[in-house]
Amino acid sequence: MSTELMNGTSRGWVHFGHQTKRWNTKMKPFIFEKRNAIYIINLGETVKQLDDATEFLSKVAARNGKVLFVGCKKQAQEAIK
Repeated sequence: MSTELMNGTSRGWVHFGHQTKRWNTKMKPFIFEKRNAIYIINLGETVKQLDDATEFLSKVAARNGKVLFVGCKKQAQEAIK
């Protein structure tokens, strides 16, 4: 997953950030820099967190555990199904 995400940046399918006016203090560890009123996402930290989540979910699946995915935005509804 990590390599795929980092390689995908050159293909243009990565999300670069959020407008600074939509600031949430929980975002701070994931911000690389601010440019033109946009916070640029730190892909290195994102990859690390995705790897951790993948490892955790793999362990849950290995023990036949259940995972509930919740999509609060309309854009996420199809992906969650």
